[in-house]
Amino acid sequence: MPPKTQLDRLAISLMLLFCTLWGLQQVAIKIASTGISPAWQAGLRSIGATVLVFGWARLRGIPLFGRDGTLWPGLLAGLLFAGEFALIFLGLEFTTASRGVIFLYTAPFFVALGAKWLLPNERMRRAQWAGMALAFAGVLALFGENLLRPSGQAWIGDLMLVGAAMLWAATTLTVKATALARTSAEKMLLYQLAVSALVLPMLSLGLGEPGVFAPTAGVWASLAFQTVLVASASYVGWFWLIRHYPATRLSSFSFLTPVLGVLAGGVLLGEALTPAVFAALGLVGAGIWIANRPAAE
Repeated sequence: MPPKTQLDRLAISLMLLFCTLWGLQQVAIKIASTGISPAWQAGLRSIGATVLVFGWARLRGIPLFGRDGTLWPGLLAGLLFAGEFALIFLGLEFTTASRGVIFLYTAPFFVALGAKWLLPNERMRRAQWAGMALAFAGVLALFGENLLRPSGQAWIGDLMLVGAAMLWAATTLTVKATALARTSAEKMLLYQLAVSALVLPMLSLGLGEPGVFAPTAGVWASLAFQTVLVASASYVGWFWLIRHYPATRLSSFSFLTPVLGVLAGGVLLGEALTPAVFAALGLVGAGIWIANRPAAE
């Protein structure tokens, strides 16, 4: 399929599905963390997803080992991916799922900034910058809520999630700006899963984590959700979209995830939905709408 300049119905439908899954992901991480250490949980997730995506690629006859110039950018993307999820899983030990998902989705701003230099063909209109600025104001409003209460440690988790957002953006830009953009979504994802499947368990051992310490049906179900639906199915779809649609438009559309993630945290985990949370959601939602309006004819 030739690259597109706008998001069509297929891309929008897939992004709605993926944003729902990604919004629930932070809740699933929180639930699984009650029985599995964070870095070990992330490692198990990557190991399981590596097996699933590799099996899917082999079943479909997708070439994975040809020399196509993707090795070094693939390894870089894998290290960035591993760092991103280490920060997500560890950061959620300090902050809530509701806050975490909003801070993680500052990634589109970093994609937009990087695209200015690395992706010159994906120029952003003023409306897109304005929409992103509005959404970012919502993130700042939420972060300010914790700055008023410096006695807590939630700000540590908040900053770790912002760091994860930077690494996610760096991964997206690496994919778009290198030979990875010309390979299959499955191979692109396997670089990241396989590298993180090696790095994250070693990180867990280095941190002295206990590993699986309180396994329950809910803990295993949450890990399975992350492994099968998020890290395998949705990420294959996400990287396929990155190959064929503008990264800046896809990233700005994904601001929908914080809305769903915050609601999931409030409904499923009983996390406090403060006025600052709703203000942030309102600004983020308005930013999504402005950034993704079609250009005037």
